[in-house]
Amino acid sequence: MYRFLLSRQWVILTLVSLLLIPTMIRLGFWQMHRYEERTARNQLVSDALSADAVPVEKLTSVGHTVTRGERYHNVSATGVFDTGHEVVVRRRVNSDDTVGFHVLTPLVLTDGKVLLVNRGWIPADGPSQTVFPEIPAPPAGRVTVTGRLMPDETTAASGIKDLKGLPDRQVMLINSEQESRRLGARVLGGYIALTTPAPKGDSPELLGRPGSEDAALNFAYTIQWWLFAAGVPVGWLILVRREARERAAAAARETEPAEPATV
Repeated sequence: MYRFLLSRQWVILTLVSLLLIPTMIRLGFWQMHRYEERTARNQLVSDALSADAVPVEKLTSVGHTVTRGERYHNVSATGVFDTGHEVVVRRRVNSDDTVGFHVLTPLVLTDGKVLLVNRGWIPADGPSQTVFPEIPAPPAGRVTVTGRLMPDETTAASGIKDLKGLPDRQVMLINSEQESRRLGARVLGGYIALTTPAPKGDSPELLGRPGSEDAALNFAYTIQWWLFAAGVPVGWLILVRREARERAAAAARETEPAEPATV
């Protein structure tokens, strides 16, 4: 009755089904791994953002690489803004996806080291891209700032090309090593995204808090792949039984005696 399972068509279908099951199970485990990774990252970011600010040099130093566990931690520093060596970071967008600049201002600390401070976003509404834009001045004199600690930007991590030959005082990436060479100073690793003091007149526009990753979506994909894996043998069995019924019905029709011809 089930000899048709040995046909070429059914052997291929059965082999494909047997390959699909473990593949879908593995894809489900991969999505579960992504769910756990994203959940852990969200918790890490949430813990960092809710922690009290600590002195910046407790988490970073000259030449230090900011780690994943240090990222987004609230830090504080006291110093004087060096607007004479301020630069803008090109091709950055605000919360409305409007292209503009980030304002990067060195903060000279009391011991002479430099902390890079991303003061926020300004629009690219100057007469041309080659002209240094007008930037609202930061607080003058000695000031205490707080912000979220961020790692140095690289092309590999961000996908942003570090273009050369840019107009004066414009950069593509925020990188403490590059800024150390430009300034001829001891620059702390990474930079901070300023949170306080708030700028007068809301410009530059402070950077928003990092959003959480959609871990629930990966969990839904996990269930989806495992349901697909469970559905393959069920579907295979339904097809087999339907094929068996159709073949049995066809065989029954062939064995029925022919009706005698009418005279």
